[in-house]
Amino acid sequence: MRNPLPVWPAALLLAPPAIACAAPGQDACMARAGASLDALVRGDFAGAARDFPAGLAAALPAAKLRETWAQVTGMAGAYRSYGAPRRQTLRGQSVMVIPMVFAQRPLDFVTACDASGHLSAFYLLEPSVVDAPPPVMASTGADGVRVRPLDVPSPAGPLRGALTLPAGTGPFPAVVLVAGSGPHDMDETIGPNQPFLDLANRLARVGIASLRYDKHTFDYAPQTAANPDFTIDDEVTDDALTALHLLAQQQSIDPRRVFVLGHSLGAQMAPRIATRDAQPAGVIMLAAPARPFLDVIATQLRELGPRQGLSTAELDRREQAIAAERKLVVRCRSESAARGNVRAVAGELSSLSQVYLLSLHDVHQLATAKVLALPLLILQGGNDFQVLPTRDFDAWKKALASHRNVTLHLFPGLSHLFMPGPTKSPADYARPAHVDPGVITTIADWIKAQPAR
Repeated sequence: MRNPLPVWPAALLLAPPAIACAAPGQDACMARAGASLDALVRGDFAGAARDFPAGLAAALPAAKLRETWAQVTGMAGAYRSYGAPRRQTLRGQSVMVIPMVFAQRPLDFVTACDASGHLSAFYLLEPSVVDAPPPVMASTGADGVRVRPLDVPSPAGPLRGALTLPAGTGPFPAVVLVAGSGPHDMDETIGPNQPFLDLANRLARVGIASLRYDKHTFDYAPQTAANPDFTIDDEVTDDALTALHLLAQQQSIDPRRVFVLGHSLGAQMAPRIATRDAQPAGVIMLAAPARPFLDVIATQLRELGPRQGLSTAELDRREQAIAAERKLVVRCRSESAARGNVRAVAGELSSLSQVYLLSLHDVHQLATAKVLALPLLILQGGNDFQVLPTRDFDAWKKALASHRNVTLHLFPGLSHLFMPGPTKSPADYARPAHVDPGVITTIADWIKAQPAR
């Protein structure tokens, strides 16, 4: 999902590359990009936007740049410096990349130009997104855990994937790992942390296989960003269904004991995935939002905005923009013609298309989970400031209180990543950590207790 900050941990986009990135062969591109970046880091937001073409200027006016820069520095720390630019191909597109140093984490400034040398894209990404992902290499650890490359087919092309197998011959129970929002790699890398790599390795040590894979928005970022009809099913559901079938076909996997494990947005979508396939033996949901997407964004704004230095006036204005967007989505949903025709992006959600928001508005995770006959495991971190124990986890408990197939666990002190979260802020994501062992044990014990489908 091409989210503005702050939403779920994701690429820190200032604007999506919604305009096709033409090869920037002109020196003018380098000069304009450098001037724009210089103005941005000086706090001259009008100057930073001065050379934007009409489409980019509409999505990123000076006021929006100011707010977004405050969000970026709130997540990454104070700006320190930037380095020499380099030309690079990013997911098949020619772009210019300038590495930037912040107090807490590095980011890459990525831009591209149209044929006339004017900026056509302007965004910040995690370096792991910009750098070409290395191929998965087959390996066997000292503990006998094996990793094998296993790409997941998709309409855009193969999604880089890794099958992690326990020692032995199997057949093993297995999980498909479905990542949260943002252009995540298969490890769900967030700063120095890789929660899906932790899950894969440590589940394998206790006899459970897994398949994890890059998201569409990671391997094919420019193509998906430029697609006005891109929906939540394109981003999450369809690839997860393909991964489920692929995993069940592997010789060492027990096809009757394949589970879906989703995190954050992936957890929100997990019930939907399960209803569209007869394959899963159960569903595991980590930090699952129970509320609509726009409600979650509004809560995060209230929680994080003051910590990121946003004024009361700015907070009020952004809350009003989210409220207006909520009304627009409801209205568009009631007008069948609007669903396929709306192309605008709106206000505080400038990197999300209306088509995408409409598709996400149609996801009713609580209602879907209620009708599932499959076993459900729902886990929540007590210090999660993005998906709230008191708003989301409590809603799951209330909605599913009478369902005997549901198990819920709250882990005090853990963050949205199920790692230590002492500050209840994005600073927790910048600290190297691992998924709590108790979380791994809970997942593994629950999987082993479930009957074959």
